[in-house]
Amino acid sequence: MEEVTISAIARLYGAFPQKFGIPRQSNIVDNIVSRIVFEPEYRNVDALRGIDDFDYLWLVWRFSANERQGWSPTVRPPRLGGNQRMGVFATRSSFRPNGLALSSVRLVRVERHTENGPVLYVTGADIMDGTPIYDIKPYLPYTDAHPDARSGFAPVAADSLLEVICEPSLLGRVGEELREPLLDVLAHDPRPSYQHDEEREYGLSFSGYDVRFKVRDDKVLYVVNIF
Repeated sequence: MEEVTISAIARLYGAFPQKFGIPRQSNIVDNIVSRIVFEPEYRNVDALRGIDDFDYLWLVWRFSANERQGWSPTVRPPRLGGNQRMGVFATRSSFRPNGLALSSVRLVRVERHTENGPVLYVTGADIMDGTPIYDIKPYLPYTDAHPDARSGFAPVAADSLLEVICEPSLLGRVGEELREPLLDVLAHDPRPSYQHDEEREYGLSFSGYDVRFKVRDDKVLYVVNIF
């Protein structure tokens, strides 16, 4: 089998230092700004010529936090409660033979001349902080969007929004520009889909904050503490 060696062209820096709590798909939470910083050998402004004319981009990246030996032809999608096996190539599971992923993100702005070379600012990323990016391509709605396509075992969005209750004194500990994004992340229920323990206290790392919460009746999320 022919092997191809690829190297990261950039890294994404965002609000999620851990896997827990990352939105389950790109653009589910679309108000968190992330930065794409290029590796030194790719810090060439000419490589971004014309990118401002596109609203969305495709990112090809790697599940760098899911290293494992070998691979399995079937996986247990969280969407199915982790109780049913599906073929790995029929899912978006992070446990794949090559560990590659694809996400669409919205391009907010481009800063071409920073101390780190050109930097892209994007929203809607479902990617952990520091993740290597292997390629960037423009999103073309006339060919990339297929709104009438079948969606298999995931026909509709998985999330039913939770009501989030957070005391103003706790929310006030969070920077003003991060409050709404944090509430959006919590409303989309960061818990694994198979966990429904009402007494369990969960911890979410978000943009430098440790957020503790509980969920009751799978409907209401209570923020216990933020520090």
